[in-house]
Amino acid sequence: MQIPTQIEERFRALGLNVQEVEERFVRGTGPGGQKINKTSSTVWLRHGPSRIEVKCQAGRSQLANRETAWNELCGKLEGQQDQKKQAAKQDREKQRRRVRQKSPRQKARMVDGKKHRAKHKAKRGRVRGED
Repeated sequence: MQIPTQIEERFRALGLNVQEVEERFVRGTGPGGQKINKTSSTVWLRHGPSRIEVKCQAGRSQLANRETAWNELCGKLEGQQDQKKQAAKQDREKQRRRVRQKSPRQKARMVDGKKHRAKHKAKRGRVRGED
């Protein structure tokens, strides 16, 4: 069967290949009577490299289920890539915050804290050992 061009375009935009997806048609389960149990209207897709699986049995039509399954798979793959991009962006921001210079106010507070701590330490006496 031919895959819709919009799905191929979405895969290309993600930098993935449609041939990496394994597609199977399996018998349906659950309520629906004899028709659902006799026909292979359920569509099962698995993207090999990412191991993402989608199973669709929304309707009685195999073509409609197939289109829905491909759209769900694209959505999950896009979500996965968005999460990776967000994680990379957060890492960059974390690194930027860690290495940026302190503001003058932050420096002043830090120096005040050190001076305060030095006063406490200065009040301590010298430790003398047994002579």
